[in-house]
Amino acid sequence: MRNSQTVTTPRKKKNANASPSRNRSNGQPVSLKQLAKSLGLSTTTLSLVLNDSEKAQSIPQETKDRIFTAARALNYRPNFLARSLRSQRTFSVGVIIPELSDGYASLVLTGIEDQLLQSGYMYLVTSHRHDVKLITQSPRLLFERSVEGLIAVDTPYEQNLPVPVVTVSGHRELPDVTNIVLNHDRAAELALTHLTALGHRSIAVIKGQEFSSDTEVRWQAIRKAARQLSLVVPQNLIQQMEGKSASPEVGYEATTRLLQNNASFTALLAFNDVCAIGAIRALRETGKRVPEDVSVVGFDDIHEARYHIPALTTVKQPLQLMGKLAAEILLERISQPQKSQARFLHVEPELIIRESTANAIQTACAAS
Repeated sequence: MRNSQTVTTPRKKKNANASPSRNRSNGQPVSLKQLAKSLGLSTTTLSLVLNDSEKAQSIPQETKDRIFTAARALNYRPNFLARSLRSQRTFSVGVIIPELSDGYASLVLTGIEDQLLQSGYMYLVTSHRHDVKLITQSPRLLFERSVEGLIAVDTPYEQNLPVPVVTVSGHRELPDVTNIVLNHDRAAELALTHLTALGHRSIAVIKGQEFSSDTEVRWQAIRKAARQLSLVVPQNLIQQMEGKSASPEVGYEATTRLLQNNASFTALLAFNDVCAIGAIRALRETGKRVPEDVSVVGFDDIHEARYHIPALTTVKQPLQLMGKLAAEILLERISQPQKSQARFLHVEPELIIRESTANAIQTACAAS
C-alpha cells in the first residue's frame, strides 16, 4: 500500500516593503483611505496632491510622484459622487451655444474648457441651432442637472434661475448676469478706417442673421463709424445673411444678391469670416478678383481665415480670451456669491491685415 503524504506549501511572510501594485485586489479600485494606508500618508496629503491643490506646493515632489505611481498601480478612482454628496456641489457648469461645428463657438469653447479644467470643473454643453424652444428649455434642463452656473454663448438668455450666469456676446442688462462683449464701435472703426485708407469709398456691407446677438449692435457701430468717416452706405449696398446655416453658403447667397442688383462697390465688409469666405466665392464666379477688383474684410479671425486663399484681412475678436474670461468670472461668482460684479466686461478687437484687401487705385486700374 502506498504511503500517503500531504504536501503543504509554506506561507510567504508578508513583506512590509511590498510595492502597492502587489496589494491590488482583482483590479478593483481602492478607496482614498486604503491608498493612504498603503503609502503611510494621511488622506489629507493625498487629497491635496490628487486634486492639484495650491496647498500641495509645499509637498515634496518625491512624495507627489509616489502618490501618483501608487494611485495608478492600485487603480484608484476618486469617488466623485461621495464628494458631491458631502459638499453638495457638482463642480460642473452648463454651456449653451448655437452650433458645435461653428468656428466662432468652438474657439470660445476652447477658452472656457481651458479655464474650467485648470479649476477642476467640467462642463455640460448643449447646442440649440437657433430653435426658440431649445433656447428656452436648455438653461432649465442644465439647471435640473445640478450645474453650478451657466455660460450662454451668442445665445439670448431670459431665464431667472438661481445660479450665476455669464454671457458671451450678450447685450442685455439683466440682474445677476455678466456680459462679455466686444468693443464693436472700435471694431467697425478699425475695418472702415483700413478700407478708406486704401482709397475705398464704395463699400458694401453684409449684416448678420437676425438671430445673432451681435447683428444689430455691429450694424449700428458700422453706421456710426461711417458717419465719422463721411462715408455713405446706400441701401443697395446692404444685404443680410438669411437662414440658420453657419456655413459660407449664407455669405455666398448675400453677395450673389448684391451682384444681381448690379451694385457697384470696390470693397465688402462681411459680418464674419465664414460669410467673407462665401462672399469671395460669389465674387470669383462673376469674374471679380479679390483683392484686385474687390477688397474683402471679415470678422472674428477663425482658424480658416489665415489659410484661406487669399488669406483674410479680418477684425479679430479674442474669442478664446472671451471664453476664458467667461469661465473665470463664472467660477468667481460661484465661489464668492456676495461679491459685486460688473454687468458688462468689454474686450478690444484687433485688425489683422492679410491678402484680401488692396489699394482702391489698383482696383480701378484692374477694372479699366
